[in-house]
Amino acid sequence: MSGFDIILVGGRLVDGTGNPWVYADLAIADGAIAAVAPPGAFAGAESGERVDATGHVVCPGFIDIQSHSIVPFLADRRSLSKVTQGVTTEIMGEGWTPAPFGGRITSPFPEAWTFVDPAEAAAWDERARGWSRFGDWLADLEERGVSVNVGSFLGHGTLREYARGYELGEATPDEVATMRRVLAEAMADGAFGLATALIYPPSCYATTAELVALMAVVAEARGVHITHMRSEETRILEALEETLEIARRTGVATEIYHLKAAGPGNWRLMPEVIARIDAARAAGIDVTCDMYPYVAAGTGLATVLPPWAEADGKLWENVSERESRARIKEEIVNPSDAWENLGVSDGPENVVLAGLLLPEHSGYVGRSLAEVAAERGQHWADTAMDLLAAERQNIFCFYFEMSDANLRLQMRQPWMKFATDAGGVDPASMAGRGLLHPRAFGTYPRVLGHYVRDEGVIPLEDAVRKMSSAVADRLGLRDRGLLRAGMAADVVVFDPETVADRATFADPHQLSVGIRDVWVNGQRVLRDGEHTGAVPGRWLRRPGSPS
Repeated sequence: MSGFDIILVGGRLVDGTGNPWVYADLAIADGAIAAVAPPGAFAGAESGERVDATGHVVCPGFIDIQSHSIVPFLADRRSLSKVTQGVTTEIMGEGWTPAPFGGRITSPFPEAWTFVDPAEAAAWDERARGWSRFGDWLADLEERGVSVNVGSFLGHGTLREYARGYELGEATPDEVATMRRVLAEAMADGAFGLATALIYPPSCYATTAELVALMAVVAEARGVHITHMRSEETRILEALEETLEIARRTGVATEIYHLKAAGPGNWRLMPEVIARIDAARAAGIDVTCDMYPYVAAGTGLATVLPPWAEADGKLWENVSERESRARIKEEIVNPSDAWENLGVSDGPENVVLAGLLLPEHSGYVGRSLAEVAAERGQHWADTAMDLLAAERQNIFCFYFEMSDANLRLQMRQPWMKFATDAGGVDPASMAGRGLLHPRAFGTYPRVLGHYVRDEGVIPLEDAVRKMSSAVADRLGLRDRGLLRAGMAADVVVFDPETVADRATFADPHQLSVGIRDVWVNGQRVLRDGEHTGAVPGRWLRRPGSPS
């Protein structure tokens, strides 16, 4: 028997298909899985390293289809909080991407520079202005070295800003033509499709007709429309219908980001949402979903404001000037169905301020918007605008708006996947930078430990499938997501008895435990729970695009 680079023996192999686990040994050579065989089959084989996985599960690496590591990767490409969860691939792009830069885009990085030293921010901004093609950014990332595989959708917000800036209103035919051209170029560069985030400007300014015109390009390239729908609260059924109508009219494969029914008054709608997705699938519409296992969402404080407040890049002016503030407050306190008013639907007592950065606001971190407003003697809308005006960044918040019963119901659906909706960071780097959502540190171990082992909500094998092969299949990645000979050697070894999340909303910056070893493309990036510093990740492109 020929030699191998690595042989794993003694483990319970969960292959990613959803099939029951079996005892099997696995051999790795030249960055790929060379063979999977019954226990002892490699007893006489030579190998560079023999790893004892007795008492552990051996499974495919997890593929995070909703990663926000774009900015964190500028400073630290180890993705420590993801690798320690078993993540071997991160797919980015919700809402925005730093490339392509051009057209009417004013800055390649609309997100706050939370993870980058201010001295480095200007240099990165200048460098990114040279990324005129979508692929320039990912090629740059791969060249610098990254611990996990990376890929991305094109962010629709970036695409629309390229053609129309942050203007309200329907795109002109020429602007739609520009978007279609830039989108086709991104697909040729390897984008997995187009990611819409339809509660955030400027994506929320787009009409259904505009989205149909764009998704026709995605469908022709056999890509995916992945979407944060226009509403996840009172208008969730209408938003779902828009999503399905776009799929009907274009034939585009569709993935719904972080499925949820937000706000206690809307929890009852989840069974109907599931029924409509099932019906759409029965009718031949290729629609699937993903989720994270937490009852709180995480997004910016500006989400409590009407979308027009950010139009034309005038958010800071609008939250500072008396007349615009009065109009904003009026629309907040007298809600309509025109926009998703999270401050009202969730209640300000369920909006927790997490990402405040100014020293004078440090005492507000971890407290609810309602509590801080009461302390300041203000209506919560005034407090929100005051904080945004002072910080001049879209303050990250926790929105406690989901029910655990719905999380469990969603997990059981065969078309569901798991994702973090977070970036990969080192907890040691977070001092003075506010609180991150615990999903950045604990998503996959929380599923494996709390919901699989402790609560028995879904079987282990189904959980692993929803973290690996189900995601690979949605992305068209036919060489990852399974433990099969010939597949890329993205492999995880974890202890099913101890795997657990440690991050909480009060104290989120804690790495998970129980994930022992991780290989990416056959190189070990995690050994006995410690990052090795290796950066073997590759840029993964949409199948069919030039390599």
